[in-house]
Amino acid sequence: MKNFAPQAILMLQDGTAFKGNSIGKTGTTTGEICFNTGMTGYQEIYTDPSYFGQIVVNTNSHIGNYGVNSAETESASIKISGLVVKTFADVHSRQQADESLQKYLEKAGIVGICNLDTRHLVKHIRETGAMNAIISTEFEGEKLREILADTVSMDGLELSSKICTKEPYFVGNPDSPIKVAVLDFGIKTSILENMAKRNIYCQVFPAKTTFEEMEKWQPNGYFLSNGPGDPAVMDYAIQTVKQILEADKAVFGICLGHQLLALAAGIPTFKMHHGHRGLNHPVKNLITGRCEITSQNHGFSVSMEDVQKSENVILTHTNLNDNTVEGIKLKDKKAFSVQYHPESAPGPHDSRYLFDDFLTMMQE
Repeated sequence: MKNFAPQAILMLQDGTAFKGNSIGKTGTTTGEICFNTGMTGYQEIYTDPSYFGQIVVNTNSHIGNYGVNSAETESASIKISGLVVKTFADVHSRQQADESLQKYLEKAGIVGICNLDTRHLVKHIRETGAMNAIISTEFEGEKLREILADTVSMDGLELSSKICTKEPYFVGNPDSPIKVAVLDFGIKTSILENMAKRNIYCQVFPAKTTFEEMEKWQPNGYFLSNGPGDPAVMDYAIQTVKQILEADKAVFGICLGHQLLALAAGIPTFKMHHGHRGLNHPVKNLITGRCEITSQNHGFSVSMEDVQKSENVILTHTNLNDNTVEGIKLKDKKAFSVQYHPESAPGPHDSRYLFDDFLTMMQE
Protein backbone atom coordinates (compact mmCIF):
# COMPACT_ATOMS: atom_id res chain seq x y z
CA MET A 1 0.00 0.00 0.00
CA LYS A 2 1.34 3.41 -0.93
CA ASN A 3 2.59 5.22 2.17
CA PHE A 4 0.85 8.50 1.27
CA ALA A 5 -2.67 7.12 1.84
CA PRO A 6 -4.69 9.28 4.29
CA GLN A 7 -4.53 8.41 7.95
CA ALA A 8 -7.45 6.46 9.39
CA ILE A 9 -8.51 5.50 12.91
CA LEU A 10 -10.22 2.33 14.14
CA MET A 11 -11.91 2.64 17.54
CA LEU A 12 -13.67 -0.18 19.37
CA GLN A 13 -16.66 0.26 21.66
CA ASP A 14 -14.48 -0.27 24.72
CA GLY A 15 -12.32 2.71 23.71
CA THR A 16 -9.38 0.76 22.30
CA ALA A 17 -8.03 2.62 19.27
CA PHE A 18 -5.66 1.82 16.38
CA LYS A 19 -4.11 4.15 13.83
CA GLY A 20 -3.44 3.16 10.23
CA ASN A 21 -3.97 4.22 6.64
CA SER A 22 -7.16 4.51 4.63
CA ILE A 23 -8.17 1.89 2.05
CA GLY A 24 -11.25 1.92 -0.13
CA LYS A 25 -13.31 5.08 0.25
CA THR A 26 -12.39 7.82 2.69
CA GLY A 27 -15.09 8.59 5.24
CA THR A 28 -16.64 7.02 8.33
CA THR A 29 -18.36 3.68 8.91
CA THR A 30 -19.63 1.67 11.88
CA GLY A 31 -20.64 -1.92 12.57
CA GLU A 32 -19.97 -4.95 14.72
CA ILE A 33 -16.32 -5.95 14.41
CA CYS A 34 -15.47 -9.58 13.69
CA PHE A 35 -12.55 -11.50 12.23
CA ASN A 36 -12.18 -14.16 9.52
CA THR A 37 -9.22 -16.53 9.61
CA GLY A 38 -9.40 -17.62 5.95
CA MET A 39 -6.13 -17.52 4.03
CA THR A 40 -7.94 -16.80 0.77
CA GLY A 41 -11.38 -15.95 -0.62
CA TYR A 42 -11.61 -12.34 0.56
CA GLN A 43 -13.95 -11.34 -2.29
CA GLU A 44 -16.41 -14.12 -1.43
CA ILE A 45 -16.29 -13.03 2.21
CA TYR A 46 -17.00 -9.36 1.45
CA THR A 47 -19.99 -10.24 -0.77
CA ASP A 48 -21.52 -12.76 1.68
CA PRO A 49 -24.85 -11.22 2.85
CA SER A 50 -24.36 -12.80 6.30
CA TYR A 51 -21.73 -10.08 6.95
CA PHE A 52 -24.23 -7.26 6.46
CA GLY A 53 -23.68 -4.63 9.16
CA GLN A 54 -20.24 -5.91 10.18
CA ILE A 55 -16.67 -4.65 9.97
CA VAL A 56 -14.46 -7.56 8.92
CA VAL A 57 -10.87 -8.08 10.06
CA ASN A 58 -8.85 -10.36 7.78
CA THR A 59 -6.26 -12.25 9.81
CA ASN A 60 -4.27 -13.19 6.69
CA SER A 61 -1.33 -10.78 6.41
CA HIS A 62 -1.71 -9.87 2.72
CA ILE A 63 -5.05 -8.82 1.23
CA GLY A 64 -5.70 -7.63 -2.33
CA ASN A 65 -2.72 -9.30 -3.99
CA TYR A 66 -4.84 -11.36 -6.42
CA GLY A 67 -7.32 -8.60 -7.23
CA VAL A 68 -11.03 -9.06 -7.91
CA ASN A 69 -12.86 -11.34 -10.36
CA SER A 70 -16.56 -10.80 -11.11
CA ALA A 71 -17.13 -14.59 -11.17
CA GLU A 72 -16.20 -14.92 -7.49
CA THR A 73 -19.01 -12.99 -5.83
CA GLU A 74 -21.60 -14.44 -3.45
CA SER A 75 -24.16 -11.68 -4.06
CA ALA A 76 -24.68 -8.68 -6.31
CA SER A 77 -22.62 -6.30 -4.17
CA ILE A 78 -20.25 -5.97 -1.22
CA LYS A 79 -22.18 -6.46 2.02
CA ILE A 80 -19.64 -5.67 4.74
CA SER A 81 -19.77 -2.29 6.49
CA GLY A 82 -16.02 -1.86 6.74
CA LEU A 83 -12.66 -3.59 6.32
CA VAL A 84 -9.54 -3.97 8.47
CA VAL A 85 -6.34 -5.54 7.11
CA LYS A 86 -2.63 -5.68 7.91
CA THR A 87 -0.88 -5.29 4.53
CA PHE A 88 -3.05 -4.09 1.64
CA ALA A 89 -2.05 -4.54 -2.01
CA ASP A 90 -3.43 -1.92 -4.39
CA VAL A 91 -1.78 -3.76 -7.29
CA HIS A 92 -2.46 -7.39 -8.24
CA SER A 93 -0.74 -10.14 -10.21
CA ARG A 94 -3.56 -12.47 -11.32
CA GLN A 95 -4.29 -12.29 -15.03
CA GLN A 96 -7.94 -13.29 -14.54
CA ALA A 97 -8.62 -10.34 -12.26
CA ASP A 98 -11.00 -7.64 -13.52
CA GLU A 99 -9.62 -4.87 -11.30
CA SER A 100 -7.77 -4.11 -8.08
CA LEU A 101 -9.40 -4.59 -4.70
CA GLN A 102 -8.87 -0.87 -4.03
CA LYS A 103 -11.00 0.14 -7.03
CA TYR A 104 -13.60 -2.48 -6.10
CA LEU A 105 -13.92 -1.08 -2.57
CA GLU A 106 -13.97 2.51 -3.80
CA LYS A 107 -16.82 1.85 -6.24
CA ALA A 108 -18.80 0.12 -3.50
CA GLY A 109 -18.21 2.99 -1.05
CA ILE A 110 -16.50 0.76 1.53
CA VAL A 111 -14.39 2.49 4.18
CA GLY A 112 -11.38 0.51 5.42
CA ILE A 113 -8.07 0.72 7.25
CA CYS A 114 -4.68 -1.00 6.82
CA ASN A 115 -1.18 -0.94 8.31
CA LEU A 116 -2.21 -1.79 11.85
CA ASP A 117 -1.43 -4.74 14.11
CA THR A 118 -4.29 -7.10 13.25
CA ARG A 119 -2.74 -9.85 15.38
CA HIS A 120 -3.07 -7.65 18.47
CA LEU A 121 -6.57 -6.56 17.41
CA VAL A 122 -7.84 -10.13 16.93
CA LYS A 123 -6.37 -11.25 20.27
CA HIS A 124 -8.24 -8.34 21.88
CA ILE A 125 -11.55 -9.34 20.25
CA ARG A 126 -11.04 -12.99 21.28
CA GLU A 127 -10.49 -11.93 24.90
CA THR A 128 -13.07 -9.14 25.12
CA GLY A 129 -15.80 -10.40 22.80
CA ALA A 130 -17.81 -9.02 19.89
CA MET A 131 -18.51 -5.29 20.00
CA ASN A 132 -19.26 -2.35 17.74
CA ALA A 133 -16.46 -0.37 16.12
CA ILE A 134 -15.89 2.67 13.94
CA ILE A 135 -13.40 3.41 11.13
CA SER A 136 -12.91 7.03 10.16
CA THR A 137 -10.68 9.31 8.12
CA GLU A 138 -12.77 12.32 9.22
CA PHE A 139 -13.08 12.27 13.01
CA GLU A 140 -11.14 11.31 16.11
CA GLY A 141 -11.36 11.31 19.89
CA GLU A 142 -14.68 12.17 21.50
CA LYS A 143 -16.55 12.45 18.20
CA LEU A 144 -15.80 8.78 17.46
CA ARG A 145 -17.15 7.80 20.88
CA GLU A 146 -20.34 9.78 20.25
CA ILE A 147 -20.97 8.05 16.92
CA LEU A 148 -20.25 4.65 18.46
CA ALA A 149 -22.71 5.30 21.28
CA ASP A 150 -25.48 5.67 18.67
CA THR A 151 -24.57 2.47 16.78
CA VAL A 152 -27.16 -0.29 17.18
CA SER A 153 -26.04 -3.63 18.65
CA MET A 154 -26.28 -6.78 16.50
CA ASP A 155 -27.94 -8.50 19.47
CA GLY A 156 -31.69 -8.24 18.87
CA LEU A 157 -31.30 -6.86 15.34
CA GLU A 158 -33.41 -8.18 12.43
CA LEU A 159 -31.62 -7.71 9.11
CA SER A 160 -32.79 -10.42 6.70
CA SER A 161 -35.83 -8.51 5.47
CA LYS A 162 -33.53 -5.59 4.58
CA ILE A 163 -31.10 -7.62 2.50
CA CYS A 164 -33.18 -10.37 0.86
CA THR A 165 -34.53 -10.34 -2.69
CA LYS A 166 -37.52 -8.05 -3.22
CA GLU A 167 -39.13 -10.25 -5.86
CA PRO A 168 -39.11 -14.04 -6.38
CA TYR A 169 -36.75 -15.42 -9.03
CA PHE A 170 -35.78 -18.82 -10.45
CA VAL A 171 -32.48 -20.72 -10.59
CA GLY A 172 -31.84 -24.03 -12.36
CA ASN A 173 -33.56 -26.32 -14.83
CA PRO A 174 -37.31 -25.53 -15.18
CA ASP A 175 -37.90 -29.07 -16.49
CA SER A 176 -36.50 -30.71 -13.36
CA PRO A 177 -38.92 -32.97 -11.45
CA ILE A 178 -37.54 -31.63 -8.16
CA LYS A 179 -38.56 -28.12 -7.10
CA VAL A 180 -37.31 -26.31 -3.98
CA ALA A 181 -38.77 -23.17 -2.44
CA VAL A 182 -35.85 -21.15 -1.09
CA LEU A 183 -36.50 -18.66 1.70
CA ASP A 184 -33.93 -15.92 1.15
CA PHE A 185 -32.67 -14.53 4.46
CA GLY A 186 -29.42 -13.44 2.78
CA ILE A 187 -28.53 -16.36 0.54
CA LYS A 188 -25.14 -16.96 -1.07
CA THR A 189 -24.92 -17.60 -4.81
CA SER A 190 -22.87 -20.77 -4.28
CA ILE A 191 -25.71 -22.43 -2.37
CA LEU A 192 -28.04 -22.00 -5.32
CA GLU A 193 -25.32 -23.19 -7.70
CA ASN A 194 -24.86 -26.38 -5.66
CA MET A 195 -28.57 -27.15 -5.94
CA ALA A 196 -28.70 -26.31 -9.64
CA LYS A 197 -25.77 -28.71 -10.25
CA ARG A 198 -27.95 -31.45 -8.76
CA ASN A 199 -30.75 -30.63 -11.22
CA ILE A 200 -32.88 -28.99 -8.53
CA TYR A 201 -35.13 -26.18 -9.77
CA CYS A 202 -35.25 -23.36 -7.21
CA GLN A 203 -37.62 -20.46 -6.74
CA VAL A 204 -36.10 -17.92 -4.37
CA PHE A 205 -38.63 -16.05 -2.23
CA PRO A 206 -38.28 -12.88 -0.10
CA ALA A 207 -37.74 -13.53 3.63
CA LYS A 208 -41.28 -12.60 4.67
CA THR A 209 -43.10 -14.70 2.05
CA THR A 210 -45.91 -16.74 3.64
CA PHE A 211 -46.06 -20.53 3.59
CA GLU A 212 -49.36 -20.34 1.71
CA GLU A 213 -47.81 -18.26 -1.06
CA MET A 214 -44.87 -20.65 -1.52
CA GLU A 215 -47.14 -23.71 -1.45
CA LYS A 216 -48.96 -22.45 -4.56
CA TRP A 217 -45.83 -23.44 -6.51
CA GLN A 218 -46.09 -26.98 -5.08
CA PRO A 219 -42.40 -27.46 -4.21
CA ASN A 220 -40.94 -30.82 -3.20
CA GLY A 221 -38.97 -29.21 -0.37
CA TYR A 222 -38.00 -26.02 1.40
CA PHE A 223 -34.58 -24.50 1.93
CA LEU A 224 -33.83 -22.04 4.77
CA SER A 225 -30.86 -19.86 3.85
CA ASN A 226 -28.04 -18.21 5.70
CA GLY A 227 -28.25 -14.51 6.56
CA PRO A 228 -27.34 -11.72 8.99
CA GLY A 229 -28.78 -10.62 12.33
CA ASP A 230 -30.30 -12.20 15.42
CA PRO A 231 -32.53 -15.23 14.64
CA ALA A 232 -34.42 -15.00 17.94
CA VAL A 233 -36.23 -11.81 16.87
CA MET A 234 -37.37 -13.21 13.50
CA ASP A 235 -40.87 -14.20 14.63
CA TYR A 236 -42.22 -14.09 11.07
CA ALA A 237 -39.64 -16.65 9.88
CA ILE A 238 -40.02 -18.94 12.90
CA GLN A 239 -43.78 -19.07 12.33
CA THR A 240 -43.28 -19.91 8.64
CA VAL A 241 -40.86 -22.72 9.49
CA LYS A 242 -43.38 -24.13 11.98
CA GLN A 243 -46.01 -24.21 9.24
CA ILE A 244 -43.60 -25.97 6.87
CA LEU A 245 -42.91 -28.60 9.54
CA GLU A 246 -46.60 -29.04 10.34
CA ALA A 247 -47.22 -29.76 6.65
CA ASP A 248 -44.52 -32.48 6.85
CA LYS A 249 -42.41 -30.99 4.05
CA ALA A 250 -38.72 -31.76 3.46
CA VAL A 251 -36.56 -29.00 4.99
CA PHE A 252 -32.84 -28.18 4.83
CA GLY A 253 -31.33 -25.19 6.66
CA ILE A 254 -27.87 -23.63 6.61
CA CYS A 255 -26.44 -21.20 9.22
CA LEU A 256 -29.27 -18.75 10.04
CA GLY A 257 -31.66 -21.29 8.51
CA HIS A 258 -30.28 -23.88 10.97
CA GLN A 259 -30.96 -21.53 13.88
CA LEU A 260 -34.50 -20.84 12.66
CA LEU A 261 -35.23 -24.56 12.40
CA ALA A 262 -34.03 -25.00 15.98
CA LEU A 263 -36.18 -22.10 17.21
CA ALA A 264 -39.21 -23.52 15.40
CA ALA A 265 -38.56 -26.80 17.22
CA GLY A 266 -38.43 -25.03 20.59
CA ILE A 267 -34.64 -24.82 20.96
CA PRO A 268 -33.30 -21.34 21.88
CA THR A 269 -30.30 -19.54 20.38
CA PHE A 270 -27.71 -17.26 21.97
CA LYS A 271 -25.13 -14.66 20.93
CA MET A 272 -21.62 -16.08 20.94
CA HIS A 273 -18.63 -14.42 22.59
CA HIS A 274 -16.88 -13.77 19.27
CA GLY A 275 -18.38 -16.21 16.75
CA HIS A 276 -16.91 -18.64 14.23
CA ARG A 277 -15.59 -17.23 10.95
CA GLY A 278 -13.02 -19.05 8.84
CA LEU A 279 -12.28 -21.97 6.52
CA ASN A 280 -10.77 -24.60 8.82
CA HIS A 281 -13.25 -25.33 11.61
CA PRO A 282 -13.26 -29.06 12.51
CA VAL A 283 -16.73 -30.60 12.81
CA LYS A 284 -17.59 -34.18 13.77
CA ASN A 285 -20.49 -35.91 12.04
CA LEU A 286 -21.97 -37.97 14.87
CA ILE A 287 -23.92 -40.18 12.44
CA THR A 288 -20.90 -41.33 10.40
CA GLY A 289 -18.16 -40.70 12.97
CA ARG A 290 -16.16 -38.74 10.40
CA CYS A 291 -14.55 -35.33 10.80
CA GLU A 292 -15.14 -32.53 8.29
CA ILE A 293 -13.10 -29.36 7.83
CA THR A 294 -15.69 -26.65 7.35
CA SER A 295 -16.26 -23.05 6.32
CA GLN A 296 -18.13 -21.00 8.92
CA ASN A 297 -19.56 -17.53 9.44
CA HIS A 298 -21.88 -16.98 12.39
CA GLY A 299 -22.13 -14.96 15.59
CA PHE A 300 -25.15 -16.78 17.07
CA SER A 301 -25.50 -20.43 18.01
CA VAL A 302 -28.06 -23.05 19.04
CA SER A 303 -28.16 -24.06 22.72
CA MET A 304 -26.35 -27.39 23.21
CA GLU A 305 -27.98 -27.95 26.59
CA ASP A 306 -31.48 -27.63 25.15
CA VAL A 307 -30.71 -29.86 22.17
CA GLN A 308 -29.46 -32.59 24.50
CA LYS A 309 -32.62 -32.33 26.64
CA SER A 310 -34.99 -32.32 23.67
CA GLU A 311 -37.08 -35.39 22.87
CA ASN A 312 -37.68 -34.32 19.25
CA VAL A 313 -34.29 -32.93 18.16
CA ILE A 314 -31.25 -35.13 17.42
CA LEU A 315 -27.72 -33.72 17.55
CA THR A 316 -25.93 -34.71 14.32
CA HIS A 317 -22.78 -32.55 14.23
CA THR A 318 -20.56 -30.89 16.86
CA ASN A 319 -17.71 -28.40 16.69
CA LEU A 320 -14.46 -30.06 17.83
CA ASN A 321 -12.98 -26.76 19.02
CA ASP A 322 -15.67 -25.73 21.51
CA ASN A 323 -18.36 -28.46 21.41
CA THR A 324 -21.06 -26.13 20.06
CA VAL A 325 -23.99 -27.40 18.00
CA GLU A 326 -23.13 -27.76 14.30
CA GLY A 327 -26.04 -29.87 13.06
CA ILE A 328 -29.47 -31.21 14.04
CA LYS A 329 -32.32 -33.23 12.62
CA LEU A 330 -35.90 -33.65 13.79
CA LYS A 331 -36.98 -37.13 14.87
CA ASP A 332 -40.51 -37.07 13.47
CA LYS A 333 -39.97 -34.79 10.46
CA LYS A 334 -38.02 -34.73 7.19
CA ALA A 335 -35.95 -31.81 8.42
CA PHE A 336 -32.25 -31.25 9.10
CA SER A 337 -29.80 -28.36 9.25
CA VAL A 338 -26.17 -27.41 9.81
CA GLN A 339 -24.56 -24.34 11.34
CA TYR A 340 -21.61 -24.31 8.94
CA HIS A 341 -21.51 -23.71 5.16
CA PRO A 342 -21.37 -26.91 3.06
CA GLU A 343 -21.20 -24.87 -0.16
CA SER A 344 -17.86 -23.61 1.21
CA ALA A 345 -17.18 -20.60 -0.96
CA PRO A 346 -14.44 -20.08 -0.01
CA GLY A 347 -13.39 -23.26 1.76
CA PRO A 348 -12.98 -27.07 1.63
CA HIS A 349 -15.61 -29.28 -0.01
CA ASP A 350 -15.86 -31.94 2.71
CA SER A 351 -19.53 -31.23 3.45
CA ARG A 352 -21.17 -30.95 0.04
CA TYR A 353 -22.75 -34.38 0.55
CA LEU A 354 -25.46 -32.53 2.53
CA PHE A 355 -26.97 -31.24 -0.73
CA ASP A 356 -27.11 -34.85 -1.93
CA ASP A 357 -28.81 -35.86 1.32
CA PHE A 358 -31.43 -33.16 0.78
CA LEU A 359 -32.06 -34.33 -2.78
CA THR A 360 -32.40 -37.95 -1.64
CA MET A 361 -34.84 -36.90 1.09
CA MET A 362 -37.08 -35.19 -1.47
CA GLN A 363 -36.89 -38.06 -3.96
CA GLU A 364 -37.92 -40.56 -1.28
